[in-house]
Amino acid sequence: MLELNHGFRVVDLHARLDPDSEEAVATRGREISAERLERELHQAGVVCAVVSPGRRTEGEGYLRANNAVARMSVDRPFVAFARINGPRDPSGRASARLRNLTTSRDESHADPEDVEQYAYDDRFHGFTLAPAVDGLPDEETLDQLVNVGLPTLVHVGEAFTPDDAVETLLDRDFPVIFAGFGGYPLNRDLMHRSIDLLDEYDDLYVDTSYVRFRGVMERALLEHPDRVMFGSGAPEAHPNVGVMELLTLDVSEDAMRRAFSKNAARVVTELGPGEQ
Repeated sequence: MLELNHGFRVVDLHARLDPDSEEAVATRGREISAERLERELHQAGVVCAVVSPGRRTEGEGYLRANNAVARMSVDRPFVAFARINGPRDPSGRASARLRNLTTSRDESHADPEDVEQYAYDDRFHGFTLAPAVDGLPDEETLDQLVNVGLPTLVHVGEAFTPDDAVETLLDRDFPVIFAGFGGYPLNRDLMHRSIDLLDEYDDLYVDTSYVRFRGVMERALLEHPDRVMFGSGAPEAHPNVGVMELLTLDVSEDAMRRAFSKNAARVVTELGPGEQ
């Protein structure tokens, strides 16, 4: 794929990096090495990307995968986020609420001590949550996210909706970034709901991964130019695709510049100029 020459400084809030490429292709459908991810980012003009591991098998936990991603990020333009899981059903169903009253962590689940260790390990600069597949952390662990105050990228969509996030995450005091405008997979109504929530929550942001709807992205950039961050969703999508979609929007150059780098650097300081 051709290299893009767009003149913007671009950082990527949403990329996946797996330490076990053979398992990755078996469970997630695409094999890509750290070297290839770095090359694809370079082709798109992306100078740095947030990376975290993909889904692990149930019962495995994320400690080893997180540490491996952190090691693979050394001397590369990657900023590692630690992926954490939990025992609670994230859906808003009454039956889920009832089960959550009696559920408890096992050894594979992240606990408050894990969050604290990740936060004060200079290899990690934020967290990733995918409640629909990994479960939601318990209250004590979520409270620790508040205590450390690092940005958290949250996979939000049909299985864990923006309103589910309102009930469990958004009243807490730490930066939350909805992956894919909170509408995965391609649910336009949920994306618009996420944009509505930007009016209510000052610490809420959205990334552009897998959005694909120009009108949705233009609305967010026009109404909330300081809350939108570029995310490619690599390796499922080539970073070139996401960059080109943002470049072709009918918004100002200033709004694009904010989405491509300024907003992200304000929330994740390691993505700022001079940090790589």
